Amino acid sequence: MALSMQERRLLAEIEAHLTADDPRLAARLTAHGRRPPRRTDLRLIAAIVLVAVAAVAALTAAALTALT
Repeated sequence: MALSMQERRLLAEIEAHLTADDPRLAARLTAHGRRPPRRTDLRLIAAIVLVAVAAVAALTAAALTALT
């Protein structure tokens, strides 16, 4: 299932805030090919994705509630 434009925009905003809040983490996440990812790196990425999905779900639920 593809993301809607609003969901893509929200994810882009989350990414921008993450980059602004923690540039070192953002640099680590975008450093492709420097070294193989460690298990802890993969867990961190999975946690960030999970938080982003939860945020999008919460915002979507709030928007739908506001419309009714």
